[in-house]
Amino acid sequence: MDKRKAVKRMLSNLSTLNFDNFRNELVHRKTEPRVALNRVEGKSFLEITEVLISTFSETGAVEVSAELLGEIDCNIEAAQLLKDTGVEYSEPGSRNMGATGGPASENGSRDSEHFVDRHRAELIHRVNCVADMLDQLLEEEVITPWSHSEIRVIATSPQKMRELFSGPLNAAGPRGKDVFYGILEKEEKYLIEELKGKK
Repeated sequence: MDKRKAVKRMLSNLSTLNFDNFRNELVHRKTEPRVALNRVEGKSFLEITEVLISTFSETGAVEVSAELLGEIDCNIEAAQLLKDTGVEYSEPGSRNMGATGGPASENGSRDSEHFVDRHRAELIHRVNCVADMLDQLLEEEVITPWSHSEIRVIATSPQKMRELFSGPLNAAGPRGKDVFYGILEKEEKYLIEELKGKK
C-alpha cells in the first residue's frame, strides 16, 4: 500500500484518546527532527499525516508512526502499518546470532530486528536495575549526561526504560543498542536467557 495512504488510514482509525496520545508523543519525541506543538495541536488526522510526511519523508513517517504507536501501546496498529507498507522498522539484529546469542555484527542481515527492539515491551516492564544501567550507558557514551540526569529522576523503572528506548537509545543506533545488550546480559542474565529462548 502507498505509504501516505497507509499512515492516513492508520491515524483515521485511532480512537480519539489514542490519536491525542499519538500527537502528544510526536511533540515530545526527543530524536531529531523535532515537531513543534503548533504543528499538531488541534490538527486533524489528514493534517498530521502531512506533518509526518513533510518532516520525516514517506518511509520515515511510517517508521516514526510505528515508534509512536508502540509508545502508546498500540502495537497491533504498529504491526499492521508496517505490514501494509512493507517497511522494516529495524536495525541490524538478532536473526543472525553469534555464539553468545547476542546481536549480529554490522554485516548481519539488515532486515532483521535488533534483540533489544524485538523484546522492547518485556524489557520495559521487567528490567529493574535501570539506574545502574544508565550509569554504564553514560560511561560508554551511549547516552549524554543530560539524558542520564533526565531519565534518573523519572519515578518508575518502566517509565525510565520507556524514555530510554524512545529517546537516547533510539538515537544511538545499532552500536548503542549492542552496548545496551551487553549491559543487559550482565545485569539481567536470567531475563535475557529467557528472551533468547523465544522466537
